[in-house]
Amino acid sequence: MRRGYAALALLALIWGASFLFIKLAVRDMSPATLVLLRAATGLATLALILAVRRQTPFPAGTRKRLLPFVIMAIFGSALPWFGFGFGELSISSALASILNATTPLWTAVFAFWVTPAERPSGLNYAGVAVGFVGTGILIAPDLIGQPLRATTIGTLAVAGAAACYAVAAMVQRRRLRGVSPLQGAFWQLAFTVPLAFAGAAPTIGTTHLHWLSLAAIVALGAGGSGIAYLLYYYMLNTLGATRATTVTFLLPVTAVFWGATLLREALSVPILVGMVVILLGVFLTSRPRRERASAVTENRGVA
Repeated sequence: MRRGYAALALLALIWGASFLFIKLAVRDMSPATLVLLRAATGLATLALILAVRRQTPFPAGTRKRLLPFVIMAIFGSALPWFGFGFGELSISSALASILNATTPLWTAVFAFWVTPAERPSGLNYAGVAVGFVGTGILIAPDLIGQPLRATTIGTLAVAGAAACYAVAAMVQRRRLRGVSPLQGAFWQLAFTVPLAFAGAAPTIGTTHLHWLSLAAIVALGAGGSGIAYLLYYYMLNTLGATRATTVTFLLPVTAVFWGATLLREALSVPILVGMVVILLGVFLTSRPRRERASAVTENRGVA
């Protein structure tokens, strides 16, 4: 379990830095092309890891799991990546951050019906709500005097992307439980590449890569997709869906960390308060569900 939370912290650091790389990359390409190159680079990274470890991507039972892997590619990569890219063309990044933080909320709701054995407790649901409030506090300074620029279709696209992540988490828990993180991440990206190519084909010809955007793609693909999905699958296997998706609460925190570390951005009181509230929410969400005490005296005294 401790390794699961260590993976959570590392994944939050990786995905928190991804926002910076995305900003650099989209200067030279469309969001659709970014998705394609990110998925392809991530797939190449995982293929290299498989080769170094001399492992096959076709272990026993792979054929039976191809459909769940396709579903993971659709709902865990292709649709949400396109949704965020498309949505942020017409809504503010602050609103996108708020909507992205609804992923654990969607997951907690879906888990109640889809994975009864992993239903969050009342304390876990409270933790999800606290984490969401903390996200609002953290980005509140960016909203003062700047109304949330939004369109209905852009808002729906980003909200749908967050819901897609929750659907993917449920699919993993129902159909891919216990699957090797390396295998799961490899096949998810393997099916994401052709899906992304279909969306990027019309804009590939207008792409002109410079060294900075190319470096951003490598960072996003190798780190933000390849290594990150290894960590995410590991977390889903060890922590469960609701706890694993609380990583989205930590992304604003790690984004602040990278901003303060690399860009020397100031840390204000609202930022510090928001970070504390988010960490409290993650702590509450991580509390194990107490099982009802079994009737140890059952049948006791029966002659």
